[in-house]
Amino acid sequence: MMYPRDLNYTMPAEWAKHERTFISWPVQDSMVHPDNHAAVSAGYAGIIRAIAEFEPVTVIVNPDDKEAVEKLALGSNVTLLPIRHNDAWLRDNGPTFVAGPEGKLAGVNWKFNAWGGKYSPWDLDDEVAPQILKHMDVSVFDAPLVMEGGSIHTDGEGTLLTTEECLLNTNRNPGLNREEIAGYVKQYTGTESIIWLKRGLSGDETDGHVDNIACFAAPGKVIIQVCEDPQDENYAISEENLRILEQAVDAKGRKLEIIRIQQPPRVDYEDNRLTLSYLNFYFVNGGIILPVFGGTAAETDKLAEETLAGLFPDRRIRTVDGMAVIGEGGNVHCTTQQMPAVN
Repeated sequence: MMYPRDLNYTMPAEWAKHERTFISWPVQDSMVHPDNHAAVSAGYAGIIRAIAEFEPVTVIVNPDDKEAVEKLALGSNVTLLPIRHNDAWLRDNGPTFVAGPEGKLAGVNWKFNAWGGKYSPWDLDDEVAPQILKHMDVSVFDAPLVMEGGSIHTDGEGTLLTTEECLLNTNRNPGLNREEIAGYVKQYTGTESIIWLKRGLSGDETDGHVDNIACFAAPGKVIIQVCEDPQDENYAISEENLRILEQAVDAKGRKLEIIRIQQPPRVDYEDNRLTLSYLNFYFVNGGIILPVFGGTAAETDKLAEETLAGLFPDRRIRTVDGMAVIGEGGNVHCTTQQMPAVN
């Protein structure tokens, strides 16, 4: 069997040029708080309109919802693609695109089990990726691994960032050990080296997705969300991850430059901590879609925006309401999946 890496396919960095962004429309029946469907849908519409300022957006809609979503008039840069799905976190159940030689593009179809079997049913979500790839006429690599896109970040030059808490969790691939999981991830993403952080944010029901705590800003450069309050569970988590990053080298042998972003103040909803993260931003063509949280987070919102504007002077920082969808468990990055431009 030939793996993507054997055929010189690699997963491009998110900041590489996109052909388009895919996003799924929320499904009321599967929501944690179904009564909030209208507000969450408005949040999704806000994210879609923001992304569409920079690049085309394809919205995966349940056929029954197509007419209602059409009435929202999301704009000329937005198209709807009817595919039945259970939930609306396309980063995790959508395809991971990999680019090959001579402008070839393929998609990795990971197995999906709703974050370790947390939300049933997930059968439709597990079938979304191959349907997107078929519609786009993109060849498919079926991976024998339960994996979510939010659990990995790549620098586009052979290095992958992830957490042990998620990738090694026994609720994903209980029959595989660390080496086997790492082997599959490298083979299907075309990467050479994995930097294993320990844990994700406190209260993150995805079991510690990396896209809430750290990401590459460029090859050799990592942004991490940090906490300065020793009483907060995220303090020990971010300190441990910082130590790992400070000692790490990437696939090219580089030591990492580390940029810190302060976490927003804690917010609880119905006795659960919301997983608020500026690191759940999303690269688009010429810009960054940044969730901000308002209220007690006004100061850290401003700091996060200033930090990213300083890091990416050529990109427009487009803020969106980060409180709009977070009650459902994720944010901007979790909702999106980029299709790289290869020509």
